[in-house]
Amino acid sequence: MSEITAITPQKKDKTRCNIEVDGRFFCGMSLVTVMQHRLKAGMEIAEGELAKIQLESEKETALDKALFHITATMKTEREIRDFLKKKGYLEDVQDDVISRMREYGFLDDAAYARAYMESMAKKKGPRLIEAELRRKGVSDEAIAEALAGLTGEDEAAKSVLKKFLRGKDVTDRKVLQRAYANLLSKGFDYETAKRALEDLRDDDED
Repeated sequence: MSEITAITPQKKDKTRCNIEVDGRFFCGMSLVTVMQHRLKAGMEIAEGELAKIQLESEKETALDKALFHITATMKTEREIRDFLKKKGYLEDVQDDVISRMREYGFLDDAAYARAYMESMAKKKGPRLIEAELRRKGVSDEAIAEALAGLTGEDEAAKSVLKKFLRGKDVTDRKVLQRAYANLLSKGFDYETAKRALEDLRDDDED
């Protein structure tokens, strides 16, 4: 058996405390959990039991933080994992939180990919959207499914082109070259970018 030698409030978070066992730091824990288990200095407890109490406490705290993190916008599983990792939670806690959030319907990468595609389709091409989704950890299968439902790419390219050329001399060759490069940088393919420029020229001739 080991002895809890000190329980002190954390400076940056008054709802949590540091627990020392046999004179050394053992873990951080929420004050609620400390009170629920009636932990106090001088108490004898097996380190394994204390670690179990701490793990269960961390799972609940991590879940609360993750749920709060997604209140503003949807997140992918990787984004939630990265968020929890930055908060210092161990992989077991991350796995538990992600599993429960998936079970509760708060995490769905396929739905995220579809929603992201719809929101970005008017200002970005499929290549850039695909790359961004991949950086967010979305699977190739989910990305392909979302891309399959993409429509209006030509109209989106024309809209991006018109926005870029606003206030510029559309007869200037260098301006048009930069406009073409801008379309490519936004994720539109060569043919789509070319059609957008051709449509612009045809509109000017009408």
